Amino acid sequence: MHDHNHHDQKPDQPGETEITPASVYICPMHPDIRQNTPGHCPECGMNLVPAKNKISQEEHAEHDKHAGHSPNMFKKKFWWSLALTIPVLLFSNSIQHWLHFQLVFTGSEYISAVFGLILFWYGGLVFLKSAKLEIEGRQPGMMTLISMAITVALGYSLAISLHLLEGMDFWWELSTLITIMIFGHWMEMASIQNAQGALKELAKLLPDEAELITKDGTKTVAASELKVGDQLLVRPGAKIPADGEVVKGESDVNESMLTGESKAVKKTVQAKVVAGTINGSGSLTVKVTKTGDDTALAGIMKLVADAQASKSKTQVLADRAAFYLTFVAIGAAVATLIGWGLFTDQPVTFILARVVTVLVIACPHALGLAIPLVTAISTTLAARNGLLIRQRMALEAARNVDVILFDKTGTLTRGEQGVVDIVAIGDKQELLGLAAAVEADSEHPIARAIVTSAEKKNVSTQPVTNFISLAGRGAKATIANRTIHVGSPRLVDELKARIPEIVAKAADQASKEGKTVIYVLDGNKVLGAIMLADVIREESKEAVATLQKMGKRVAMLTGDAKDTAAWVARELGIEEFFAEVLPENKAETVKKLQADGSRVAMIGDGVNDAPALTQADIGIAIGAGTDVAIESAGIVLASSDPRGVAKVIKLSKATYRKMLQNLAWATGYNAFAIPLAAGVTYSLGFVLSPALGAILMSLSTIIVAFNAQFLRRLRLQETK
Repeated sequence: MHDHNHHDQKPDQPGETEITPASVYICPMHPDIRQNTPGHCPECGMNLVPAKNKISQEEHAEHDKHAGHSPNMFKKKFWWSLALTIPVLLFSNSIQHWLHFQLVFTGSEYISAVFGLILFWYGGLVFLKSAKLEIEGRQPGMMTLISMAITVALGYSLAISLHLLEGMDFWWELSTLITIMIFGHWMEMASIQNAQGALKELAKLLPDEAELITKDGTKTVAASELKVGDQLLVRPGAKIPADGEVVKGESDVNESMLTGESKAVKKTVQAKVVAGTINGSGSLTVKVTKTGDDTALAGIMKLVADAQASKSKTQVLADRAAFYLTFVAIGAAVATLIGWGLFTDQPVTFILARVVTVLVIACPHALGLAIPLVTAISTTLAARNGLLIRQRMALEAARNVDVILFDKTGTLTRGEQGVVDIVAIGDKQELLGLAAAVEADSEHPIARAIVTSAEKKNVSTQPVTNFISLAGRGAKATIANRTIHVGSPRLVDELKARIPEIVAKAADQASKEGKTVIYVLDGNKVLGAIMLADVIREESKEAVATLQKMGKRVAMLTGDAKDTAAWVARELGIEEFFAEVLPENKAETVKKLQADGSRVAMIGDGVNDAPALTQADIGIAIGAGTDVAIESAGIVLASSDPRGVAKVIKLSKATYRKMLQNLAWATGYNAFAIPLAAGVTYSLGFVLSPALGAILMSLSTIIVAFNAQFLRRLRLQETK
């Protein structure tokens, strides 16, 4: 994450910018990466180190030049370094001796030294600058070790070339070492940039231009110029430029970038639309309600960035290991120097080769990269599947949850009234059509639910006359010379109507389950009843079944009456539920479940869920919920689909598995390689050269990087 707050602070003196040491951390490899908290560089995964107290504008300009620290920059450096390495190899005495050829002319003995020096400053300087930052930040690491290795090799080789010492120079080892290290960085950074593509991909979802509706028609404007209240024309197939509300038109909108679900969502007047989603075949007029940083997409990007910067327990462990490994490497190098120097008669060339190889091969870069890269990929994968990770700790803990506790209203159900059953003496469709016709112009939630149900089932309605609203009881109207009443049991009592036994029995059961019963009458003859309740989401049954198949205990929590809760639980196959729980007692219910040592994941959407979300081992907020609930949760489901909970657990397990694989490789590699570099196999006739050490070190880093990439293949939702 780039942090540019320092631009806004007052300079203490001309040409200087004040930076509080504890508040700004920078990457040794990419000094343009700056943030207010410790963490990892989003470009290369290295530990961020505290910045110096004063940073001059000249230095700051130099930092900005480092913005080119990208795969392309290392690619260019690699090819130039390779070109400089070739003459060093050709004119090296060792290489000529091994390959049985000779290139000798006046001054040829200095060619390796000249090209080696050029390569040191061209390719090696990037490591030296980064090491300086590591040391200043008291975070010695990979760059410190590489710099020590190449500096030792350079100093010794110069002394040999200038005839200050007797022995074999290291020019070809130095050149290949730098070139291989640069190649390793190129491969690794290309891999990381690939993993970090999520934010850039999300940013690309926003169109650059919008079609603004004006008094004279429409005009094309930059999306960045849009203001709240503007009205936009969104043509078929176009991307929606800003968050807004449909004021005219009807269409299906592809919201997969937000929810991870490919099924298009129908949008009519008053429906909310999100910037970056793709309009279907209809034309929409959209009134802008949010722009810039307030949009849903901006919120998602911030959550993705925050998650990639946050640490998990595994990350903290890897950080500590990488930090201590730096000191282990330096200690091993010193022990190698003393051991070979004091107890053997080996030449200085051999001893220094061992020291340089230890310093190079023990670089903890693979260890430092093991977790950040998996973090970047898993956060990207999560965002694409409609899972927004606010805290890495929450994702890491998800794999171990025992109990999944769903809040009922707005989570397993839609939080809105809908028709759940119809009991009729005659035809059910006809009954629904009569009720919908009477309620067509009413704004009452129950009336709207009946009308919506008729529309969804394509039930035709007849024209009505003489409509009269009956306050607190229902409504009546004339349809084809019949007086149709639609209303509550109170209206039936008033009309002294007799309820047929089949209808009365069903109505009784529905009332016990907390459903609302609406009767439809022709005059004072009861034709049947329509049962309404908080509609269970279509996806809830599958979500519960999937979690139970995973071996998780699924429970439900609600403030509703026991009968209502029992009905929903029965419909979804949930055996354990808590009903009539007051908002302030929801957190207590979570504590009860935790009492036997169970780890609880709470899924909710409302303000009254916030304490329970916080109390739970993991809080998961439904994206359609309130800001308070989202702030209390570690993970947010961008859509309101409860199937996302199973996705979270699956991703958590896969991410943790990949982290362990990378940690095992990185630590195992170092445990094996350091003794090898120190020369323990010398008596067996095998000696590891600095160049081969550099290849192995780079290979270790590349293996960790590519292993993390396999996480991309994970399918969080089974395709049917």
